[in-house]
Amino acid sequence: MLEKYLKQTKFESYEDFMQNFKVNVPEDFNFAYDVVDAYAESQPEKEALLWTNDRGDVKHINYAEYKQLSDQVASYLLTLGIKRGDCVMLILKRRVEWWITMVALHKIGAVAIPATHLLTDKDIIYRCHEADIKAIISVGDPIVLRNIIRARTYCPSLEHCISIGPTVPQKWENYWQGAMMAPKFKSQKGQNKVSDNFLMYFTSGTSGEPKMVMHDHSYPLAHIITAKYWHNVHEGSLHLTVADTGWGKAVWGKFYGQMIAGATVFIYDFEGRFEPDKMLKVIQDFKVTSFCAPPTVYRFMIREDLSQYDLSNLEYCTTAGEALNPNVFLEWKEKTGIMIYESYGQTETTMVLGTYPFVEPHPGSMGVPNPQFPVDVLDADGNPCAPGENGQLVIRTDQGKPLGLFKEYHKQQALTNKNHHDGIYYTGDVVYRDEEGYYWFVSRADDVIKSSGYRIGPFEVESALMTHPAVVECAITGVPDEVRGMVVKATVVLATSYLGQEGPELIEELQEHVKRETAPYKYPRVIEFVDELPKTISGKIRRVEIREKDKA
Repeated sequence: MLEKYLKQTKFESYEDFMQNFKVNVPEDFNFAYDVVDAYAESQPEKEALLWTNDRGDVKHINYAEYKQLSDQVASYLLTLGIKRGDCVMLILKRRVEWWITMVALHKIGAVAIPATHLLTDKDIIYRCHEADIKAIISVGDPIVLRNIIRARTYCPSLEHCISIGPTVPQKWENYWQGAMMAPKFKSQKGQNKVSDNFLMYFTSGTSGEPKMVMHDHSYPLAHIITAKYWHNVHEGSLHLTVADTGWGKAVWGKFYGQMIAGATVFIYDFEGRFEPDKMLKVIQDFKVTSFCAPPTVYRFMIREDLSQYDLSNLEYCTTAGEALNPNVFLEWKEKTGIMIYESYGQTETTMVLGTYPFVEPHPGSMGVPNPQFPVDVLDADGNPCAPGENGQLVIRTDQGKPLGLFKEYHKQQALTNKNHHDGIYYTGDVVYRDEEGYYWFVSRADDVIKSSGYRIGPFEVESALMTHPAVVECAITGVPDEVRGMVVKATVVLATSYLGQEGPELIEELQEHVKRETAPYKYPRVIEFVDELPKTISGKIRRVEIREKDKA
């Protein structure tokens, strides 16, 4: 499959990779027909999906079955009047129906909008109004159904609510009943252009209302690098990425690129809290070969007795979503013998920076540029930054839109123009590049703290605080100060064993700890203890909310 889209698949070095990696993008590429159905024709017995849940249920789906199921659902959606260009929101958790429905929507040219089950009725109303959502396909869970039912009255564009079960409310469509009764699907292959609207995500809204990020049909091909040269999957791989299907990480890590590269996508569907012992047992029992998870998952897993699990089939580990604390990298390597390879990207992009098999990981670094994205680091005046100097990470587009970069913020032209103009896309992230060409995350641009002439990024201070056993979570922000302009503030969630010790002694202990772990001028002069941090529905810390509370 890879050979259809790459002129060269093997690379001897990073230099070879940068010079010779090139993706061939057909004018009418459609992942559903050109990948899923192509496998069904050439390798019908090849395993596409291996699904299990925390109750021990297991499903194996090969490509012949995948094509048949997605054809049935595509035909069913057409009978409901859903057509090319219509927006359909999926709230399906990690159910196997998500993978089937995504391909069905691609086959008819509708725009898929994956969404989290954590949306409230207000969140659903906002999304329906902004995107003119025509249908919602949902799990049959009581809370999710309740929120959709409450929202539906206020969503005039919403014509169809469809449940996969077990519960199907009155006046709702029954997903499987409709699919089984639908007429034979007539292929629409070749009817889309690669530039057509394809997939849209609402961003998590760390600093304002969620933005609508629209991608075109070329987007899956941009994830060849993600799967083949970052996750390092291959024919015969069984790849597990820990991600809910409501977030962009799902299409990064458990769908497009992995299938194109020939891997079987492994899905572990669990309810409630993440339990590291159960995850490790799943990796052991199913012989998972490659694994990707946020740093938080690794932090929990290294606390387990890893010697009790057979991880001998595990070949490769990766992480993304937030910067990796070096101590987690080192402890995981010490206990498993496997390095963790990092990367950086956004909802608006695919992988922009990464550590590849032919690149040595530097713990805590996001890695080096992806050949698809011409990147730079610019200062406030638009000048390139010297190595070691903080600036905003940008992607240059003066030679055309790079493969993997979003089309636009849907129906938000002013916002698109604000972030993408004069041949440059501004990521909004502050980074620096070291002498060896590795990139290091500092903060979001609006999170930088300016104190006594210093520019301080939250991540380094947070990383220092997180190495103290008292700290479970923390957020670093700036608060106004008459002398210094701003001072560093830490909002801290304490470990259970330290509850009740909040006071001057612990504050001083944490301050001295930060001074030892990083540059002393960065230590938090203000520390507040809280029960929990404000977060978006995707789990990202809303520092803007802390700042607004402090202003008030």
